[in-house]
Amino acid sequence: MSPARGGAPEGSGADVEKAAMTAGIEQGGRGTWRHAAFHVATTIATPAAYAPLPFALASLGWPLGVCSLVIGTLMTWCSSLVIASLWQWNGDNHTSYRHLAESIFGPWGYWYVSFFQQVASVGNNIAIQIAAGSSLKAVYNHYHTADDGAMTLQQFIILFGAFELLLSQLPDIHSLRWVNAICTASTIGFAGTAIGVTLYDGHRIDRKEVTYSLQGSTASKIFRAFNALGTIAFSFGDAMLPEIQSSLREPVRMNMYKGVSTAYSIIVMSYWTLAFSGYWAFGSGVQPYILSSLTVPRWTIVMANLFAVIQITGCFQIYCRPTFAQFEQRIQGKDTSYKTRLWRLMYTSAYMVVITLISAAMPFFGDFVSICGAVGFTPLDFVLPALAFLKAGKLPENPGLRSAAKVISSTVAVLFSIVGALACIGAVRAIALDVKTYKFFHDM
Repeated sequence: MSPARGGAPEGSGADVEKAAMTAGIEQGGRGTWRHAAFHVATTIATPAAYAPLPFALASLGWPLGVCSLVIGTLMTWCSSLVIASLWQWNGDNHTSYRHLAESIFGPWGYWYVSFFQQVASVGNNIAIQIAAGSSLKAVYNHYHTADDGAMTLQQFIILFGAFELLLSQLPDIHSLRWVNAICTASTIGFAGTAIGVTLYDGHRIDRKEVTYSLQGSTASKIFRAFNALGTIAFSFGDAMLPEIQSSLREPVRMNMYKGVSTAYSIIVMSYWTLAFSGYWAFGSGVQPYILSSLTVPRWTIVMANLFAVIQITGCFQIYCRPTFAQFEQRIQGKDTSYKTRLWRLMYTSAYMVVITLISAAMPFFGDFVSICGAVGFTPLDFVLPALAFLKAGKLPENPGLRSAAKVISSTVAVLFSIVGALACIGAVRAIALDVKTYKFFHDM
């Protein structure tokens, strides 16, 4: 692969990484558009992403909540197509988001994406691990009703972390294709089960007791609204599109377009239906993790939690890969020697220990979802695609349309930069309040 134009000088750390990265990202372009759909759906449409959506709507109210959800869907779908269209914009194949940004914007683009991608990846996996532990504990509580000797949330988080460490030994994204196919099926299973139980519970509840008014003081309403914007940004987060695209066969662009659009058809059906039905059923009292609001029938709640854990498994793995790639640039990517496998076990173990420790110490699911969406996904999924389109996209030749495209793209970049900042403020405030309320390693 030739060096990206406008990138870092030859011999820089970025160029060394580009030459070395093979094991964690690219495997010769063998995937089809169906594999792309599996990967994108697994990365975006996770229970950790859309289970908090009813709570986000409850923090915004019907009009603003519905508008925010629809705008988030349309914006991220268009942004995904923009990133996919830049696959070979200057004649080079860009196998990671970092190198695509470096090729378009120069060295600052590389480090911009590197920072925010790591924030998104780590924050997403902390939220995922908390959600997985919560779902496993819910299944356990269904069968174990005695208080003595009951397992805690932290123990389930550790068990999930151990399983993810095992999957982390798989070499690349393409090797996860069948895992992610199962995860995509689990996405549909989770959405169908959760929506069905939500509607069932909603009809059982006395509708006169359900309120949709915003709760708390004026300041609390404002900060909760900021927090909700971060949650919605998180729910559509996908900071891995070029990495997924690099695993596809020719025609790469068309396969990615079809894969993204197929994944978004699943996302729209599941996200919108669960968000609207969850808010309708429980109103302002809906929990940050929708499964915590469900009561009966209990066997279907167990099934929804199991679907959630299966789906989350694949998403966690995809978001590990940018971090793993930072380590893999230091070793021989395709060398299958004992030493290389030992190094992989060491750095994947270190990663899992850190993620598991944070998840167990501060199991505040909704807060991590919001701050990850605000700080990690908003810059990568809303702001950067708009700037990339301005600089490298194919703008219309018609002067009027060209000017309109520039104004819209600039407005999107500025508006979502503000949204990200406000959401970050709301998320930090929520974490500060929770830390005061709960002790570390609290069994939620």
